[in-house]
Amino acid sequence: MGPRNGPQAPQALAVPRRSRGTSRPAQSIIGRVSTSGPPIRVTLGELYRGFFHAGARGVGGVLPWVRRMLVEERRWLTAAEFTDLFSLCNFLPGPNTVNLSIVVGARFHGVRGALTALAGMLTLPLAVVLLLAALYARFGALPGIDAVLRGIGAAAGGLVLATGVKMAAPFLRRPRALAVLLVTFAVIALLRWPLVPVLLALAPLSVLAAWFRRP
Repeated sequence: MGPRNGPQAPQALAVPRRSRGTSRPAQSIIGRVSTSGPPIRVTLGELYRGFFHAGARGVGGVLPWVRRMLVEERRWLTAAEFTDLFSLCNFLPGPNTVNLSIVVGARFHGVRGALTALAGMLTLPLAVVLLLAALYARFGALPGIDAVLRGIGAAAGGLVLATGVKMAAPFLRRPRALAVLLVTFAVIALLRWPLVPVLLALAPLSVLAAWFRRP
C-alpha cells in the first residue's frame, strides 16, 4: 500500500532557550549605538572597565585612548559615529571626553550607564592628579622637573595630533565636510580667530551641508 495522503501534523516551532545564569531579559543589556550592524551587548561592568582603562592610559590627554577603546578595541562605535558624537560633545558644557563617556554610557544603559562610564573615566585619573599635586607642591622646585613636564607635553601634543588626523579621515570622501574642516583649521590655527565666534558661524553651515547631503 502507498503512503496515506492525509494532512500532516504541524511541527513544533523551535523556541530559543535562555542561557543559564541569565536572570533578566537580554534587552536590558543591549545597546544600539551602531546603526550599521546588529545590536551590541555591553554590560555595566564592561562600560566601567573600558573607560577605566582609557582613563588609566590617558597620559597627557585621554581623547586618543578613548577613541582607540571605542572604535578600534571594543568597536562600540564606528569612526564616523565617534566623530559625530565627539563633535556634539564639544558644544556641551564641560570637558568633551567626560561628556562623551556620559553620552556613550547613556546610550547603552541610560542613567546607570552614564554614571558607570563617568566613574570609570575619572576613578584613577582623579587619584593620580591628587597624588601628583601633593608631590609637585613638595618637589616642584627641584631641577629637572620642568624638562620632564615639557617632554610629557610634547608627547601629549603628538597624541592629540594623531587622533585629529584619524578623526578627519572619514571626511576625505565628503567634499562639503572637508571644506568646512579646512576652513575651520585655517581661521583658528593660522589666522588665530576666536574659537567661539568661528564655531557659532561655521556650525550652522556644516549642519546645513550635512542635511542637504541626505538621500
